[in-house]
Amino acid sequence: MIDVAARVHLTLRAGGHTISSAESLTGGRLAVKLTETPGASETFLGGVVTYATELKHNLLEVSQDVIDEHGVVSAECAKAMAVGVRKMTGATYGVSTTGVAGPGEQEGKPAGTVFVGLSGPGLLKAIELELGGDRGTIQELTVQQALSALEDMLGTEEIAIG
Repeated sequence: MIDVAARVHLTLRAGGHTISSAESLTGGRLAVKLTETPGASETFLGGVVTYATELKHNLLEVSQDVIDEHGVVSAECAKAMAVGVRKMTGATYGVSTTGVAGPGEQEGKPAGTVFVGLSGPGLLKAIELELGGDRGTIQELTVQQALSALEDMLGTEEIAIG
């Protein structure tokens, strides 16, 4: 059975689209999954790991207002990261992950509070996740949920286009 990352790649390729990732709590794991499929270089342009707040601001152009008002563990930051990586790479779509892998809290939010950002033509949204488990489990579940969200988004986009 074909895995979700491969299905995302095939859907992107069929539409002539590309994607890039901006990651925080997943530390590059999403990019790894997106590049495991043979031929992924046709659709995956690249990714950035912006673990530090300063890099989210400086590389992805997450505004200081978003950081000050909402924090980096927020839907607003996830959306800004997805937009920023699209702008940086010229990809059709951007996906981002930000949140708290644990073990402790960040910005008063508990481990397992995660946001996945999705950006594309005429699309900008964030998905909030409340995940359980240890640090590694939270990171892996975030990757799985991000890929599922991408697949859902691309399925919706293909229906709208075709």
